[in-house]
Amino acid sequence: MPAIVDKIAKALHLKKHESGSAESGAPQQASAAPATSSEAPKTPVFDHDKVKVFFVLGGPGAGKGTQCLNLVKDFGFCHLSAGDLLRAEQNREGSEYGELIRKYIREGQIVPMEITIKLLENAMRDELAKTHEGQGWEDGRGRFLIDGFPRKMDQAVKFDEDVCLSTMVLFFTTTEEEMLKRLLKRAETSGREDDNEESIRKRFRVYKEQTMPVIEHYSKQGKVATIDATATIEEVHQKAKEVVEKIFAGEVGRNVTA
Repeated sequence: MPAIVDKIAKALHLKKHESGSAESGAPQQASAAPATSSEAPKTPVFDHDKVKVFFVLGGPGAGKGTQCLNLVKDFGFCHLSAGDLLRAEQNREGSEYGELIRKYIREGQIVPMEITIKLLENAMRDELAKTHEGQGWEDGRGRFLIDGFPRKMDQAVKFDEDVCLSTMVLFFTTTEEEMLKRLLKRAETSGREDDNEESIRKRFRVYKEQTMPVIEHYSKQGKVATIDATATIEEVHQKAKEVVEKIFAGEVGRNVTA
């Protein structure tokens, strides 16, 4: 990890937590033996048999956040937005590197993955420690929608290996023209620094160059549900809901299109 990322991680208190029991969705016990190149891969923090992680991907303005809110109501997910976590950290009083994070976001660039992944892990840990009612949260279980992540291949690999093996990718697609129209409309009220046409077009370029390979990676694993997000919010919601219902019912074990 580059020196600057080490400093950022330290400032954000992103040290690894002590491992807990491997019998639940709680953190699993890491091996005490020193790692060697011949050993099996290390165990992720959370058990994917109990903690279900759905990545929610799509271009800027594809409607990911809106559909996540609908799916939270339908299935009791915890919705985590990587972007929101980073924006909260950049605005946190006393954050030594808030300005650095702000610069990455303003320029449409991707924040160093070690920061984003640790923020997500900490948020998942906090949520699993809470008492939840409803299906999917009993006996140390949990279900998460992670919105806008992973945006690069190294993020995808590191999260699956270190934090929790993902269950499925919900990939919302529409045209660049439609996304631009939506984002410029949102800019009228959002107050977000990156909701301007120059930043938006930078984000489109980054998305094509760095995030599409992630979709291809998970597609090869049969873990992508592609959902056309051009229609109305309710129509897209119904498509997404039907896909998730089938996944939880064990009826989807390959790529699907809705």
